[in-house]
This record gives sequence, structure tokens and C-alpha cells, in this order.
Amino acid sequence: MAIVHAPHTVASAPPRRATRDTGIDFLRALCVVGVVLLHSIMVGVTVTDAGPVFENASDGTGWIAPLSWLLQVMPLFFVIGGFSGLLAYRRMRERGGTAVGFVAGRVHRLLRPAVFTIAVVGVGLALLTIFGVPADLIATAGFRYGQPLWFLGVFLLCQALLPLLASAHEHAPLRTIAALAVASVAVDVLRAATGLEGLGFLNLAFVWMALQQLGFFLADGRIDALSRRVRAAAGIGALSLLIATFLTGLYSPDLIANINPPTAALLLVGIAHTSLLSLHRECLERFSRRARVAAFTGFVTARTMTIYLWHMPVLLVMAGATAVYALTTDAVLPALDSADWWAARPLWLATALALSALAAVAFARFEAQPAPRATTSAARLAVGTVSGLVGVVLLLALGTSVATALIAVALIAGALRLAAVGGSLPSSGATALVPA
Repeated sequence: MAIVHAPHTVASAPPRRATRDTGIDFLRALCVVGVVLLHSIMVGVTVTDAGPVFENASDGTGWIAPLSWLLQVMPLFFVIGGFSGLLAYRRMRERGGTAVGFVAGRVHRLLRPAVFTIAVVGVGLALLTIFGVPADLIATAGFRYGQPLWFLGVFLLCQALLPLLASAHEHAPLRTIAALAVASVAVDVLRAATGLEGLGFLNLAFVWMALQQLGFFLADGRIDALSRRVRAAAGIGALSLLIATFLTGLYSPDLIANINPPTAALLLVGIAHTSLLSLHRECLERFSRRARVAAFTGFVTARTMTIYLWHMPVLLVMAGATAVYALTTDAVLPALDSADWWAARPLWLATALALSALAAVAFARFEAQPAPRATTSAARLAVGTVSGLVGVVLLLALGTSVATALIAVALIAGALRLAAVGGSLPSSGATALVPA
């Protein structure tokens, strides 16, 4: 899969930047923080006569829709992933690398920190069982942990297919992104016409690959080469069309609801985000070079996957600790969405960020280790990539339990083994989400 030796020159595209774009790095770091904040504010903990209750604090509220317009950063994340991935792939090819080597590197950068996290969570769930925690609470914890892992699976798929999609982009850029966008809309139409909600999960591929493809245009300089008027018009047009779909009931104004399963509304969000990025890119880059901003960017960039993988276990520990405190001290927790609950959110969010940062410092070495020497076998790598994807999908489909965690660890460990042939190469200092 995705083992295609794509040409890496673009005759018709404007010259590409030769240096690292610190503004893009800073924006990616903000996206990571945005994800942590969004998931943190959705954690709801209450205690009833029957025991602790863990729920999504945003369910049925009026504030999640407007907040999602600020913190739904995943479309931009995939645009940046396409931008970074294409530039990394081209540089690798210029150094004599291959598509097999690129995909193998991505498999290791994404799955190596994940296999450790999943193993720790599996052990944690086993300990909760041993200590007599009710099975329904353990199941809830496992379900909540597994929810954000969709990103790991989808991003792995997109990066594994990047050489193939890069080849399509070089030969037919507009037709390729148009085909993916049309497929995304067609899935939404079929889902609405048939009432089969499961069809929507096909857009886990089409929507996110289309957004990654949009990042290719940004990497080429094609978007920045357009006049500011055209770029502004594209962003305003996408935003206007998005609002129209909300007003007509085609899509929910809650952008979080449009992610599970993904809808074509996210394509419009991605276009609006990319328009803003392109229009303000020079200012963003200048700002990103300030010492404190650069320090923040460097901290997050080196630990992107670690932060993403560990922020949910951190939130689960915080929720459990809150419930234990309430049960042991008879403290009354504020009702969800009450004034007291909102008054406590700043401290809650700050604690979530701080503990996620501490976890990232503690476990970043699993992300930073040099990648082993990549296999040269496309078939071996394809099997390994599929094995890793199956491991992640297993946790998503069945929930995270001791058994599924054990199976997922075995599948992902097998994927890492298949993607390597032993030995190690010097680290390029890049993570899976940043240019190598």
C-alpha cells in the first residue's frame, strides 16, 4: 500500500520554501493544545447515591457548538500534515530515499509511542479490576481512552498512502483533490438517503485524505501564489457555504458532531482555515520566531504524539481522582454546566495542560528514539501497516479493555517489527507530524 515512487519535482508550481516554516510549526503546536483543551472541558464528573458518574459534559448544551468553531482544529491539523509530509517525502527522495523508507519511518514515529501508552493503559485497567472497581466504570474509562485514537489510525493511513497521493498530485493535482472531495460528498448523500449511519465512516478516508491533499497545494506554493483577493474570497465563500448548510439543516452547527463520522462540512472548515493561514502566514512566521513562542513550539513539536496519546489517560486520572475525593470527603461536586462548574474550569484546564506536559516530558523518549533501519520490502511493510491499523481499529470498535489492549499491543508490536530489519539509523530529529 502506498509504496509508489512518485516524482518529486513540480514544473508548474511556484518555487517551494527551502527552510523550515516556523509559523506552521507554531500553528501545529496550537492545534495540539486546542485538542487537549477541548477534550478537557468535555470531562464531566458527578457523584450520585449509586456512585460516581463520568459523562460528556457537553452533551445537550448550547455552548459546545460555538466552542467547536474555535477548537475544532482537526481539518487544519490534516492540512498541516499534508504540507509537512509532502515536504519531508520530497526531501527524503532528494537524499536518495524511497517511498518504502518514508512509510516505514512514519509507521515507527506514530506507533512506537502508541504501543507503550496502550500497554500502560491495559495494565492500569487490569489493576482497577483487581482492586474491585465496578466493571461499568472500567468499561467507561476504556471507552473514553479509545475515542481519540481515531486520529492515530486515520493519520497512519493518510501517511502510509502519502507517496501514492503525492504521485497523483504531481500528475493531476486538481482531479485528485476533486475526486476525494466528490467522494466525501457522495458518502454524505448516500448516508442521508439510506439512513445507514455506518456508511459515514467511509469518510474517515475520503475527508481526511482530501484535507491532506489540500496541504500539498500549500506545500507547493500554489495557494500562496494566488492573489490575496482570491484567497480571501475562497475562505469567505467556504465559510458562507458552511453557514448555509447549517441553516438548511444539511449539517450540524456543532463541528464536533461533524467528526463522528466525518462529513464534507469539514472540507469547508479546512478551506477556511487554509485561507486564513495563507493570508497571515508571513505575520505568523515572524511571531513564531520570538524567543518564548519558539520555546513553546519546540517543546510541543518534539512531543506531539506523546502529548496526544497521554492527554486522555491524564484526564481519566483527573476524573477518577475527583470522584475519589468526593466520595472520601463527602464533598459535593458542582452540577455540570452550573455556575460553580464553570468557575472551576480555569483551574481544571490549567491542571490538564500541566499534567499532560509532565507526562510528555516523562515519556517523550519513546517518540524521540532513532528509527530502526527500514525494511526494503513493500509487501512486508504493507502487512505491517495493516497490522498496526487493525490494532488501533480494534480499540475503537470494541473499546479498550485488558484483552483488547493486549491484542492491540501484539498487533502494533508486529507492525513495528515488520517495518524494520534491525539496526538503527541516526535520528532526523523529526516526529511523525513534522517535516523530517
